[in-house]
Amino acid sequence: MQRVSSGIDTGTTDLLARVDRGVGVLTLNRPDRRNALSGAMFEALARLLDEWESDDRIGAVLLTGAGPAFCAGGDVKGFAERGGEVGGHSAPIEERVQRQRASQQATTGRLHGFAKPTIAALPGAAAGAGIGLALACDLRVGCERSAFVGAFARVGLSGDYGAVWGMTRLVGPARARQVMFLGERVDAATALDWGLLNWVVPTDELEEYAVAAAAGLAAGPRQALASMKANLLDAEQLDLAAAMDREVPRHLACGVTDDHREAVQAFVEKRPAVFRR
Repeated sequence: MQRVSSGIDTGTTDLLARVDRGVGVLTLNRPDRRNALSGAMFEALARLLDEWESDDRIGAVLLTGAGPAFCAGGDVKGFAERGGEVGGHSAPIEERVQRQRASQQATTGRLHGFAKPTIAALPGAAAGAGIGLALACDLRVGCERSAFVGAFARVGLSGDYGAVWGMTRLVGPARARQVMFLGERVDAATALDWGLLNWVVPTDELEEYAVAAAAGLAAGPRQALASMKANLLDAEQLDLAAAMDREVPRHLACGVTDDHREAVQAFVEKRPAVFRR
């Protein structure tokens, strides 16, 4: 397929965005600080995720980082310059708690519950809150430089943006404690073995591999994938009986779509299905 890419003004250089083959590509863009998070980055990320969930041009989202890192998490240099993470802020702590809760739900929470498939491509390390963003995505592609670093304890913090939750869900409580308490670095091979990464590819092939994977999902049966995502989210919190009850109306609704009819006809005719966009 011919590659067509259009850039989008995000309102900040801290986050780049484009649409490529039906994929909304978001690039954390502070390579000089290993893509450490910023307020402007969070605001733009939250806004675009909100817009893209109902944008018919976009069938999947890819989140990645500029340069040799995915995301270093909080801007530790910035913390030091203002005397700590909460230094330099005059707002009461209760107000800051509410602001951060809203930010976390609009970013990590939105990625996790996004109605379309999401993929994270890790050109390097995900540390601290960067782990939360990466693990909130449905799938993750890494390369030889990829790693997960539980960096919170090293800077005297307990963890935010869902990093501990995501790590515990994917690798289990014992390994999550090992990574988080000790600040251990989980390299690409170990991350693949543990299920933190779905694929590891050569570094120079990472972007194209990830975009192609996301484009394949974007070209798929979108209602079926959205319903499947809802089933997967239900599986995280419901028992079997309740989950199956919710599956039925979604499954039958998919069964009357043009995409379903096209897929079964393509199966009979032994050809690839062409889903409606």
